[in-house]
Amino acid sequence: MKIVIGTRGSSLALWQANWVREKISGTFPDADVSLKIIKTTGDKILDVPLANVGGKGLFVKEIEEAMFRGEIDLAVHSMKDVPAELPDGLFLTAYTKREDPRDAFVGRDGATSLDALPAGSVIGTSSLRRQAHLTRFFPRLKTVSIRGNLETRIRKIEEMALSGVLLAAAGLKRMALAERVSQYLSVERFIPAVGQGVLGIEAREGDTALCRMLTVLNDEDARAAVLAERGFLKTLEGGCQVPIAAYAGVDGTEVSLHGMVSSLDGKRVIEDSLKGNRQDAASVGKALAESLLSRGAGEILKEVYDKLA
Repeated sequence: MKIVIGTRGSSLALWQANWVREKISGTFPDADVSLKIIKTTGDKILDVPLANVGGKGLFVKEIEEAMFRGEIDLAVHSMKDVPAELPDGLFLTAYTKREDPRDAFVGRDGATSLDALPAGSVIGTSSLRRQAHLTRFFPRLKTVSIRGNLETRIRKIEEMALSGVLLAAAGLKRMALAERVSQYLSVERFIPAVGQGVLGIEAREGDTALCRMLTVLNDEDARAAVLAERGFLKTLEGGCQVPIAAYAGVDGTEVSLHGMVSSLDGKRVIEDSLKGNRQDAASVGKALAESLLSRGAGEILKEVYDKLA
């Protein structure tokens, strides 16, 4: 059986796609698994902050179109890049075991933590969520928008004379760059992006034989957690690039979700937590989002979108 995996071309995306390829090949040695690199809108437009590029699915749309054309059979995505709504005919058939979900501070010249930085220090990030966290908890620090793949953003520390950058711990660990981390930021304070640390495997709904094969990649705890987080995101009608954060922990039959909506400057924040049955994880996310909306989250998001327009 021939299987073509669609992937972005960055080192991290290729690591992730090759990891999936090896898992499939190791379980089904007769499968002929190859990769096809696809350049997405988010990869092409690098001189504009992500939030200002506009549209949803900046890192997945072209890959999904290739799947509809039959050029690829499945896609490997970082779940934090996947919009809450998928195109008709495609679905997420597996969620991999979650890597470290935390944000990480990579500092310059031996900087040990954000707390130790002097006032006015400049931190680079491509995420409005991380920017909001920083301005909320560290108002004495400054932020600047940076773009590019993982290695590029780390290089910008020197190129732009930054005090450091904020990145996903999962990517750093997958790329064997954990030694560069100065500080891991707790999920309780710096709530992660929806799906952060999980890989999602997207396929066509009609490819039943392939989808059965892909169940070997699925981790049930990760699935329950991401369904709760994405239920939260979907109900808020939020995109991947705005200051929305959610992290779900799974313990036995229970899922515990912590979610947040923030203004761009981190001064207006609505957050709360909710527990529920893991079998109804998406509904836990929906209920938490509805609670935040009843307390003004919609007004905050409207203000964010108006400023980005």
